[in-house]
Amino acid sequence: MHILIAPDSFKDSLGAPAVAVALAKGIRKSLPKAGIRTVPMADGGEGTVESIIEATGGRIIQLPVLDPLMREVSSFYGITGDGSTAVIEMAAASGLELLDPEERDPWITSTYGTGQLVRHALDQGCRKIVLGIGGSATNDAGTGMARALGVRFLDGEGAEVTEGGGSLGDIRVIRLEGLDPRIGKTRIRVACDVTNPLTGLQGASHVYGPQKGADPEKVKNLDANLTFFAELVREQLSMEISRVPGAGAAGGLGAGLMVFLGGTLVKGFDLVAETVGLEAEIQWADLVITGEGRMDRQTRFGKTPFGVAQMAKDHGKAVIGIAGTLEQGAEEFYRSGFDVIIPIQERPVSLEEALHNAAALLERTGDRLARCMRLGIRLAGEESDINAHRV
Repeated sequence: MHILIAPDSFKDSLGAPAVAVALAKGIRKSLPKAGIRTVPMADGGEGTVESIIEATGGRIIQLPVLDPLMREVSSFYGITGDGSTAVIEMAAASGLELLDPEERDPWITSTYGTGQLVRHALDQGCRKIVLGIGGSATNDAGTGMARALGVRFLDGEGAEVTEGGGSLGDIRVIRLEGLDPRIGKTRIRVACDVTNPLTGLQGASHVYGPQKGADPEKVKNLDANLTFFAELVREQLSMEISRVPGAGAAGGLGAGLMVFLGGTLVKGFDLVAETVGLEAEIQWADLVITGEGRMDRQTRFGKTPFGVAQMAKDHGKAVIGIAGTLEQGAEEFYRSGFDVIIPIQERPVSLEEALHNAAALLERTGDRLARCMRLGIRLAGEESDINAHRV
């Protein structure tokens, strides 16, 4: 039997590689001769670097960059095993979690550190970049990122404008002459699972501004600044970005990556699956196991387990979902490619205890799952024997 284990992370507990290892360890206890492969997965958000680097035998690069408030912070990105592709999570440099709640203010926060990660990857010879843009603390339309790569944003007097979404309305001239020339030779694909436009009531400021620290008045002004910026880009660079699906992702970083880096927005799961070669692994397998910390209705909207299950079913494979907890609506998965969904909890416990014991719970779940498979194999054999002796 060939078993593929392709989970997402169990948030706040275990990364996807550790989840896969724990499940595999448990399965081997009762099915020691089974062929097992692990392909840790992600959907473009947190854990994307870890998953792709694990799957490709790559390496992690640690370096200091500037955080959303332009303070030095330790960050990272990955380079795949063949050395050609850099994998970057913008949240590692410009993410909301890098700031204390009272520090969050999209009027002044910047994506400059994300641009530093891109520049460092170029220095390492990478000419392909996969960039996940979930979890941002910013609303600057990627101008900070662009500035780190040589783009200049000038006010009416020819001076550089300051960082942040609050300064977009001060820009009068966009200067591209200093943009790193290596960008033109680099393929940049952006993992983006939201379809929000840049501006308007469904845009970056109105939908995501409040969670980044903006009050209603600031949300209104941020959206006005993005609208002004979009018009400036249309006039000076001949690009229409205000209504492009996904342009509003990460406070408009989606738009900035398209405008300044020629980036292409791609569904996060699809991008990760292609990079790690998931489809070929599924074709090898008889059984596919996937999962995440919590499976609920939202899992169907671009999340890893749903994507894995859909791809597996396209190839006629059996699919088992493993979850830390199953929320209301999880039964819908049985109509969406899953054959079985199994929670790992064994008794009522606190969230803290569940998170702490996740590895052991996953291992024991893997063992129970393997025992069920052994039982099924035995029963199938007995049924075959009975049918063979019927007259």
